[in-house]
Amino acid sequence: MATRAVQVVTEVAALNRPFDYAVTEQMAHVGLGDRVRVNFNHRSVRGWVVAEGSFERDLKPVAKWLGYGPPPALVSLTQWAAWRWYGSWSRLLATASPSRIVTALASAPQKAAATSVGGDVVRFFPPGVISLAPTVDPLGLVLGCYEATREREGSFVVLVPHDAWAKRLADRLTRRGLAVANGDDWVRARAQWPLVVATRAGAFSPVPRLAGALVLDADDEGFSSTAAPTWNALEVMRERCRREDVPLWCTSALPSPALSGDDAVNSEGGAPYWPRVSIVNRRYGDPHDGALSSEALDAARRALESDDEVAVVIILQRLGAGRLLACVRCGELATCAMCGQGEREVEGRLRCAEEHVSRERFCRDCGATKFRSVRSGITTLARDVALQLGRPVSELSAQSVPDDLERVVVGTEAVLTRVRRSALVIFADVDQYLLAPRASARRQAVLAVARAGRLVGSRQEGRGLVLLQTRRSNDLVLDSVERGDVEALRLDELDVARALSLAPYGARARVSGDAARTFVGEMNPSIRVRELEDGFVLSAPDTTVLANALSAAPRPAGSLRVAVE
Repeated sequence: MATRAVQVVTEVAALNRPFDYAVTEQMAHVGLGDRVRVNFNHRSVRGWVVAEGSFERDLKPVAKWLGYGPPPALVSLTQWAAWRWYGSWSRLLATASPSRIVTALASAPQKAAATSVGGDVVRFFPPGVISLAPTVDPLGLVLGCYEATREREGSFVVLVPHDAWAKRLADRLTRRGLAVANGDDWVRARAQWPLVVATRAGAFSPVPRLAGALVLDADDEGFSSTAAPTWNALEVMRERCRREDVPLWCTSALPSPALSGDDAVNSEGGAPYWPRVSIVNRRYGDPHDGALSSEALDAARRALESDDEVAVVIILQRLGAGRLLACVRCGELATCAMCGQGEREVEGRLRCAEEHVSRERFCRDCGATKFRSVRSGITTLARDVALQLGRPVSELSAQSVPDDLERVVVGTEAVLTRVRRSALVIFADVDQYLLAPRASARRQAVLAVARAGRLVGSRQEGRGLVLLQTRRSNDLVLDSVERGDVEALRLDELDVARALSLAPYGARARVSGDAARTFVGEMNPSIRVRELEDGFVLSAPDTTVLANALSAAPRPAGSLRVAVE
């Protein structure tokens, strides 16, 4: 006699596959996605129902129904994400599940039209990628996208990179008469609340049906998980919208090749909505200047005359361990001729982290053969700035405990999420962005300037200034942000992505750990393998080929980390 049965994925991450269990009459209400407890190898473990069916053979029964989990459509999406990023299915199911057991769901309110507050301007764009200038208020776009999908069944989901932004946006939408569920309000989202505003995990928001989605600042690194699996919220939401055949809008100050590909990009704002940018080339300044050039000090003193609570923000992002080499004679930085990343010395020769070209030690500008390391940290910088300005300075990083800030703040990019307004933002060494050992270095530099622009305001306001200290001349990135026009840079980034087979024209993964060599040795011949100092880089024609190759390779014993880009 056939017995109703289900397949269960347990919370034990090492057991990355489902197991069969019988469903008794007392458990007849168990459904797809639900949380259950089962007996596994004489242990009682929790898990998720991921499939249903019937079986003739004897099976252990499901021990207990615990509560609701992700809806059925999300169960298959988490399975796809585990395949796409070579990760544990259970960890992604946990991302889509509530932090506490939920045994009852709420009743969702009806969708309502937004109420205008203070002359809101609703902006309508066709679905796709929008190049949105950094100081343009995205509220009009959010309202326009919501209205465009309001007649559809399901919830409209808005993703933003950071918690503080999500809270502010949710509050603004609530004041306009909309029923909004925050990203951490799992019960409301599961009940199909009309509008959900969330951060990265919102890509797995448990809404049973999606009406559409909007991803603001889609290229922000906050949308990518640094822990394995290294999934990306934008890619998850793209797949989710494709499966449910609903519209998706994405914004970015500088759309990446992975975001836009060869598709057309709409624009909103333009140069007037970029910040005023001043560039100081330290190669031509007084070599006895301290951490801040004389131009930066003058700008800081003017900013301190403003009434802003935090008048001056100074950012030093030590990307790539801050290892840049500068010519002792002329100050030119050593860079790779192929990818533009900063070079470092390895066994007496210069090469970038990707090892595109290995060359002799010499300056491309003046031919000198002596280099010095350009290093600094925020603690040293804060001390030097305090001496130069003659006033107390706050030091701020991602690990800092919230506290009252001085009018001058020195820190990492974390400052840009903590401070809302400033008269001046100084990038003490923007070259740490431009020459960082990663393919997105130039783009991340532009996005950092864009985020700084939200503190100082647009150039048409004329309120604040972003000042960039550099040692580079004739740089396309610096020219673009100074003009407030990044279209030429966007097209150049597309050309680079094609030449280097970067997304979306290729797929890559980094493999490291004790078992990395054994693992990559089992790769399909269609996968290109390159060995670097800290592991291996796998390259494939596309994400499908890469994901299939990773899944097919036997996983060896020992530590192994696979970071799929």
